[in-house]
Amino acid sequence: MTGIAGKVIAITGASSGIGAAAARHLAERGAIVVLGARRADRLEMLAASIASKGGKASYLVTDVRQREDVAGLVGLATDRYGKLDVLINNAGIAPISLLDDLRVDDWDDMIDVNVKGVLYGIAAALPVFRRQGFGHFVNTLSTAGLKIVPTMAVYAGSKNAVRAISEGLRQEVGPSLRVTTISPGYVDTELPSSMTDSALREQGQASMKAMAIPASAIAEAMAFAIAQPDSVDVGEIVIRPTAQA
Repeated sequence: MTGIAGKVIAITGASSGIGAAAARHLAERGAIVVLGARRADRLEMLAASIASKGGKASYLVTDVRQREDVAGLVGLATDRYGKLDVLINNAGIAPISLLDDLRVDDWDDMIDVNVKGVLYGIAAALPVFRRQGFGHFVNTLSTAGLKIVPTMAVYAGSKNAVRAISEGLRQEVGPSLRVTTISPGYVDTELPSSMTDSALREQGQASMKAMAIPASAIAEAMAFAIAQPDSVDVGEIVIRPTAQA
């Protein structure tokens, strides 16, 4: 299958930022989007907005820290539309800090959302993809995993864990399934709001204001990978502001 029209695409972290931008862009190109996130009001508004423009969208309140929630999102797609073409594992948080600060609860949260959330997505979608004989994982990483800097050790570690998992998955799934990783740099999203250190949160917001690219740029990169023929697997896309070091 080539293109995007008619594909059923489930997206975690869909209530804002990259996830919401991807939902809008893919729906505009004819995809049926199945939206998952924790904020029901945001999901409802996004689905209604997509429908008002002639698109098709369903949603389910989804906390990726809960395996049954992610399974429910995949189940919604297959039960309602009969298949799942793409799972975008996009939900993520970034409560960054110096390791000396010992914010262990934040470390746990990043592992639960950024790593285990993706694994729960794989656990839910991989059996479906195997039965169908087709399917595509798109996992959102970060340029933080490419250039390691102070305060981002655990966050970068979580993203590089998913990088390794994605590459292992790509090699294991064989010739009929696809795996793509997307590594954004500074993007205009709500990600800094997940930072529990107020000084770092202000710094992140300032950097974002100074150079961030719109979330729609990442959505277009995802669409590029998804639109390729089934025989073409776009393994990794790195997309950052030109001004970002």
